[in-house]
Parts: sequence; structure tokens; C-alpha cells
Amino acid sequence: MSLITWSDEFSVNIKEIDNQHRQLIEMVNQLQRAMKEGKGAAVLNDILQRLIDYTDYHFSTEERMMEAYHYPGYIHHKAEHEALRRKVQEFQRLYKQNPTGLSVQLLNFLKNWLSDHILKTDKQYTRHLNNQGVT
Repeated sequence: MSLITWSDEFSVNIKEIDNQHRQLIEMVNQLQRAMKEGKGAAVLNDILQRLIDYTDYHFSTEERMMEAYHYPGYIHHKAEHEALRRKVQEFQRLYKQNPTGLSVQLLNFLKNWLSDHILKTDKQYTRHLNNQGVT
């Protein structure tokens, strides 16, 4: 069973962003599967690094759209992105020190943060960007 299952509830009604959110969810699920299967630290670290890299790519996409269409919540939204970047980098640093000690804590954090961020913060820009013709 997946840690997070995509549903229409997660849709922000912007195809590019929805596709990226699906990819992020799948990457979190891959990390969970690898941990459950007892994959080695190198495999887990690779998945975690790809997740970090893709998150940066995704945040850049969102921030570019919000800035281009003058989304009024841009500064607050970007600050949330920066906070996540710092938190995940800290998890990665701790994970490299102790690969077995962080798995459940990391997965719970990623699941909760990603779900909350999409359902609460990202949903706030939907109407503004859709009204600007972004779909």
C-alpha cells in the first residue's frame, strides 16, 4: 500500500503542477517501498537525493508561475518552500549519519508536509492562476 495515494482532492487544476505533484507523491512512495524492502543506504540516499532535486525543480516551476502572474501570496508561499528545503537538507544530513534511524520520521514528515502543502497552501493559488488563464 502506498504512503500517499493521488486523488482529485490534490488537484490544483493546473496540469503541469498536478503532474509534478503526482511525481513527488510517487517519489515519496518509492522511498517508502525501498525502506520497507530494506534497500541499502546507497539506494535510499539516491532516492532521497532525486526527491530533493525534483522538489527544487517543482518549487521553481510554482514560483515562476506565481511571480509571472503576480500571485499576492507569493512571498509567503516561497518562504514555505525555503523552510521545506532547509528541513529536508537537515534530514538528509542526519540520514547520512544514521541511515536506519530516520526512516519513519522522514516518511511521516514528507507525507504530512506534502499533503498539507498541496491541500492548503497550493490550493490557495488555484483561483488566481486559473483566472489568469493558467490551466
